Amino acid sequence: EITRSKSRVKGFGNEEMDFQLMRQLGSTSFGGASVGECLSAAARIKDGDPASWVDEFARLAEWQMKDAHKRASKGHTTSARDQFLKASNSFRAAEYYTSPLDPKHRELGLKSRDCFIEAMKYVWHTFEEEMLTYKNIELPVYIMTPSPEAQKRKTLLIVSGFDGTLEEEYLMHGYPALERGYNVVHFAGPGQMDLYRFFTHTHFEPDFENVTKTVIDFIIDRPEIDPTKLALMGISVGGYFSTRSAAHEPRIKALIPNSPILDLHDYLSAFIGYDPAVIPDEQNFTLEDIPNIPDEYFPPEAKSRTTNLMVRYGQPTFRDTFVYLRKFAVGDAIKNIKCPCLALVGTGEGGEPEKQFNEFAEKVSGPVTKYQFTEFEGADTHCQVGNPSYAAAVALDWLDEVFD
Repeated sequence: EITRSKSRVKGFGNEEMDFQLMRQLGSTSFGGASVGECLSAAARIKDGDPASWVDEFARLAEWQMKDAHKRASKGHTTSARDQFLKASNSFRAAEYYTSPLDPKHRELGLKSRDCFIEAMKYVWHTFEEEMLTYKNIELPVYIMTPSPEAQKRKTLLIVSGFDGTLEEEYLMHGYPALERGYNVVHFAGPGQMDLYRFFTHTHFEPDFENVTKTVIDFIIDRPEIDPTKLALMGISVGGYFSTRSAAHEPRIKALIPNSPILDLHDYLSAFIGYDPAVIPDEQNFTLEDIPNIPDEYFPPEAKSRTTNLMVRYGQPTFRDTFVYLRKFAVGDAIKNIKCPCLALVGTGEGGEPEKQFNEFAEKVSGPVTKYQFTEFEGADTHCQVGNPSYAAAVALDWLDEVFD
């Protein structure tokens, strides 16, 4: 008997879980996963069941981490680096579907960070981790340069969104920027995954420009930073963070929102199909209510995401969460954005993202280039997780032309 393989290319019927699998597969472009390991894990995961997802990706991550340490101990540093990067991203995948109310959520996140920092010992570029004082907390920041020489270069700041991490953004956007000669600064603010790992009492705040200002203040006078070539890229909900920041921070000389979000309340309401901010009392629920709602009315995967949403925005009820989201708007300040902008969106993301994408292009004061990723390109998904190398080419080639 001869067969090719027991592995099969098969995703999930659950739309969100299938997207998360695509997200892992896409990270293979820059070393964040392997196709075989992802498909092997997926085959053992129960469709739509967050607990089985967490179990399988945590199991994979533990094996990858152990293997990385073993290879490092024998001096196989290239192999160790590759395994640490995959372990970091596998821990992140497990972190995603773990309830933020569960201590395991934080443990998985910190393991993802630790594996990434181990991998950075064996890379060709520089790496520096910082924690910047902000109010009564600290902001996690990674600073990377393509060379230790203190010469001024163009710099790309990257902020992710609701559930992305510094480590994942390195794999999706930071590494290809370093390859093209950019300094790269990854950072996160209150409510984001990276900061929640250290400060679980924090939640998202609408005035993200203050976070960005803190980071720019810290880096702007470094000898390798050319202040005339400072760009900001925002991914997912980072499309709001970056747009809001650029509207209040003139030191940003180029902006890449992917995708642009001007009103986060309208954006997230579109996921549901109605506005939860106006639901009656009998339809509202608290975090404590969620486990008691029958699965046939509220499937486990949706419960997981809803719990995460309410905790990370720091609100006691579902309705309060969307009332609070009304504060997350760029407003008339968008007219302050005068730098060159590249607005990105996938054609598969739906009507609301495309609406805000077009509204952004109409309202900013500076020159705007619009790009819509297509299904043919394998990049129509949210954040282009299916083809990050092409997404990087579009964004960074544009930025090269702006700065050079």
